[in-house]
Amino acid sequence: MLSKFFDAKTVEPKWQKAWDAAKVGAADPQNKAVPYTIMMPPPNVTGTLHMGHALTMGLQDLMIRYHRMRGDSTLWQPGTDHAGIAVQAIVDRKLDTEGTTKEAIGRDEFMRRAWDWKEESGGIINRQLRALGASPDWDRERFTMDEGLSEAVKQVFVTLYEQGLIYKDKRLVNWDTKLQTAISDLEVEQKETQGHLWHLRYPLDSDPSRVLIVATTRPETMLGDTAVAVHPEDPRFKDLIGQHVRLPLTGRLVPIVGDTHADPEKGSGAVKITPAHDFNDFEVGRRHDLPMINILNRDGTLNEEVPAEFQGLSVPEARKAVLARAEAEGWLEKVDDHVLQVPMGDRSKTVVEPLLTEQWYADAETLAKPAIEAVETGKTKFVPENWTKTYFEWMRNIQPWCISRQLWWGHQIPAWYDDEGNIYVALDETT
Repeated sequence: MLSKFFDAKTVEPKWQKAWDAAKVGAADPQNKAVPYTIMMPPPNVTGTLHMGHALTMGLQDLMIRYHRMRGDSTLWQPGTDHAGIAVQAIVDRKLDTEGTTKEAIGRDEFMRRAWDWKEESGGIINRQLRALGASPDWDRERFTMDEGLSEAVKQVFVTLYEQGLIYKDKRLVNWDTKLQTAISDLEVEQKETQGHLWHLRYPLDSDPSRVLIVATTRPETMLGDTAVAVHPEDPRFKDLIGQHVRLPLTGRLVPIVGDTHADPEKGSGAVKITPAHDFNDFEVGRRHDLPMINILNRDGTLNEEVPAEFQGLSVPEARKAVLARAEAEGWLEKVDDHVLQVPMGDRSKTVVEPLLTEQWYADAETLAKPAIEAVETGKTKFVPENWTKTYFEWMRNIQPWCISRQLWWGHQIPAWYDDEGNIYVALDETT
């Protein structure tokens, strides 16, 4: 007799077992009908699925079942993603609770623990997808660090390198000082913070009685300043372009450059330029061929590029020390309250530092051209059409894509170095 109530705990396992036995999602390579394929966006092996996954999987399952019922040659390819930085952060936190670090246990033991976590988390995700009633071809399940996929990653890397589409460069990256790796813009959260705007006095070298006032939210980075910028059409400063100011604390002479980055309506109209620690300043530095002085170690402390009294200090400690000197020596003009956006690592929850490092990049601008052309010619269409404008804004203003991370868990870049620093990119050491 049919029950008046639906008991999911009784009904769903029964039908899941039946579906698994019947292999309802199995693709048939011999089927010559119209093909229809969905590559499952692989969930990260970082825990359990959320409502967003359920929505995505539900929509995909609906489409794949529809085409399967039509008799199309269907494949819904399942899989999970190794989620390099996310999984490494999880294992790092576990090690923190044990009072140890990955460096202390060594690479092999760390990798063993990461693989153990993958098996645990991946198994949970697999069971959750089955409980949702998803019907991919489970016999074709893949993981982004499977041997075959790892070989494919290396092959593509080598090919793009040989085509000049992957290269090494020294640029600013978002640097997570806790995880000590470069992270993407998507892994940075902007946190609104009540801070201050400090106005500092930089004396002219030719006339120390005359000063340029620069306003900054980061006075500690003045130790890496290599210029002061003013707008080339600002009448207050036009006569100063090409002259020098003497940097307080270091005594280093830095040039005054004319650049449209300086906004005459903002602050004093003069801005300090620290190319190694600010993304806008980096571009100014490139335009004017300025030195790029990195003042930070990878753990976020100040390095040997700064005066001895500041070396080894954390950024907050260095800020206090610089401001104490500024007040004591009379080159702190004034302080304003200021609301600012502080970049935070979404996983480490620590302040992200713009840092000048050498990384591997993909030439995103060149790679984007065929994708732009496809939309321009109507080969690809957006629904609704208004998203086309957003797409073009993104693709036409795309920046070099930093593809390297300083992680143990993840795909290894197939590059070798000799004692002279020459780079050899190949599938293995013998080729």
